Amino acid sequence: MTLELPIYMDNNATTQMDPRVLDAMLPYFTKVYGNAASRTHRYGWEAEAAVEDAREVLAQFLGAESGKEIVFTSGATESNNLALKGAAEYYKSKGNHIITTVIEHKAVLDSCKRLEKEGFEVTYLPVDPQGRVNPEDVRAAITDKTILVSVMLANNEVGTIQPIKEIGKITREKGVLFHVDAVQGVGKTPFNVQEMNVDLASVTAHKIYGPKGVGLLYVRRKRPRVRLAAQMDGGGHERGNRSGTLNVSSIVGFARAAEIMMAEGAEENIRLISLRERLHRSISERLEEVVLNGHPEHRLSGNLNLSFSFVEGEGLMMAIKDVAVSSGSACTSASLEPSYVLRSMGLDDELAHSSIRFGLGRFNTEEEVDFVADLMVDKVQRLRDMSPLFEMYKSGIDLKSIEWAGH
Repeated sequence: MTLELPIYMDNNATTQMDPRVLDAMLPYFTKVYGNAASRTHRYGWEAEAAVEDAREVLAQFLGAESGKEIVFTSGATESNNLALKGAAEYYKSKGNHIITTVIEHKAVLDSCKRLEKEGFEVTYLPVDPQGRVNPEDVRAAITDKTILVSVMLANNEVGTIQPIKEIGKITREKGVLFHVDAVQGVGKTPFNVQEMNVDLASVTAHKIYGPKGVGLLYVRRKRPRVRLAAQMDGGGHERGNRSGTLNVSSIVGFARAAEIMMAEGAEENIRLISLRERLHRSISERLEEVVLNGHPEHRLSGNLNLSFSFVEGEGLMMAIKDVAVSSGSACTSASLEPSYVLRSMGLDDELAHSSIRFGLGRFNTEEEVDFVADLMVDKVQRLRDMSPLFEMYKSGIDLKSIEWAGH
């Protein structure tokens, strides 16, 4: 079998739509094309029924009590903005303190920065060298002014899974709302909003082999009932939480993607762990000075983030142009700054710059993994052969002991 190039291994950035999802969506472009808010004719009723069915599927996917707790949005960024800004605005009479972590997605961090400009106080908790936050740090940071804690389920760059259940226990005891950016982890690691005491959760379709441009925010209705200040004004859609005409075809696709994940996700994760370990083993057995970033066990099945010492990341990316991977996260890779996630975990700039994120997914094969491993080994060896630093390292010189002359 001949491999098709380029090979896609950037499934943490986005996933290919599953053909079964497209099949479910197609009728809603040309046959059932009504506006779900049109209550006066059959076209609208059919569209509304499809949306309500999707709500129930997605509620089941998250372990929610009811489809009424699902608010549809344009994607994860909007969901995170609505969760943080909506909760902050609604509960500001109770307090002005928010807690998050230093490795959250920019949609959370930049929302927090905006809230700081509006007078809110934000505590940014550190993580350990494997990218995990300590639940006791969350407990210690909570004050009588704290209204919200926001921690991601799994990190988009290094794949580290956070101790969400333990944090949820603490926030519930303290009577503080708990938001989880579940975008990367949902379907790939156990996540249940009831069992984990989650009050708000952001999810998007395009990370689970669904369409781009549709997401949801889970908003708890009972024990406690969570209220939000709407960030988008208009017709009062989504129970007043988010105005705008619903993207019916994509919502149907979102639900179909979730159904497939519920049916096949557990088996798929076993296969992806096997592919991930095959790739890691094949590279690390043939190359020295390869560092695994993120937690070795508490990590997403398809995520492998490696740093290659003595290799410049940009040069390596150019050398492996037949493989679609990321250096840092897709949302920040336009910048040449080293990844803030890796730096927060204690990596120095050189190692952070030499990191590559492999995102394995549903459609990757063993043949592709073997091709990528061989290519990586070949290109890293070639780049190191041109590196005077690697030559010095090989001859036993301790590079950290050298005092480099300034310019």
